[in-house]
Amino acid sequence: MPEPSGIVTTDPACPPLLASALTAAERGWPVIPLHPRAKRPAGHAERACPGTGRCANGHRTPEQRATTDPELIRAAWTLRPYNVGIATGPAGLLVVDLDVCKPEEPKGAPDGATSFAALCERTGQTVPTTYRVRSARGGEHLYFTAPAGLRLKCSANRLGPHIDTRAWGGYVVAPGSTTPAGAYEVTDDAPVAPLPAWLATLLIERPRPTSVDLAPLRDGTRAAQVALERECAVIAAACEGGPDGRNNTLHKSACKIARFVAWGDLPREVAEQAIQGAGESTGLPSAECRTTIRSAMDWVIAHATPRQAAA
Repeated sequence: MPEPSGIVTTDPACPPLLASALTAAERGWPVIPLHPRAKRPAGHAERACPGTGRCANGHRTPEQRATTDPELIRAAWTLRPYNVGIATGPAGLLVVDLDVCKPEEPKGAPDGATSFAALCERTGQTVPTTYRVRSARGGEHLYFTAPAGLRLKCSANRLGPHIDTRAWGGYVVAPGSTTPAGAYEVTDDAPVAPLPAWLATLLIERPRPTSVDLAPLRDGTRAAQVALERECAVIAAACEGGPDGRNNTLHKSACKIARFVAWGDLPREVAEQAIQGAGESTGLPSAECRTTIRSAMDWVIAHATPRQAAA
């Protein structure tokens, strides 16, 4: 992807917000006008669409209206001092949005940067070096080029607390824009890096199963069967949380089922197969599921309280 030439931004007669929009367009990033000093797209909402002009064939969303045409950009930003939005999907970008904690959250709660660093450490990766923008409230936007042939959508907290992503269907506020909370500023002008494969894998949406198929039990009690079905449903329902939350749910449920294995009510391979399927249905990697399940099974089986004492 071409880097900006810098010619536009060095023109002292060019207003800063217009320069920001033109610079983004030079990179090949389509832009949309946002309300001055705000983050909302300018223009009419779908419910108020006049059905004329560019919307003659149906309402056009901000993403569809985004442009790299310098003349259209000059016409819009000469009219009003719009903030600048970058339509991430058409731009071929995926932006990781690391947000700050809200004032009402408990002291010490992890913000987006802390959650992302923990995710990198947990997966054995380093925090990627790429183009970064500081948001008005003190968060960060990490820009990546999206993988070719992969249409990633926006996500919220999928990677962890206060980590959102902007791709198809979304936009980010470009540097140079301002809100009452502050300005958006480039903090690292490094080249935009390709999205790491391990991050892309975590962001690929997987269809959520309506039910979890369980292998038939050769042995075991009705109580073990009911417990296995219940815990698999609990695991599958955790797919909206971040990886840490999903893994914790997987571990807790595996521990609950492991006691039935220890008591001889349920074959271990049957339990592990069912729990593995439920874990993978939430988007957790297969290897991570196996490690978590085996760890829980091994510990509980070795330390299980006899059935009579547990009753």
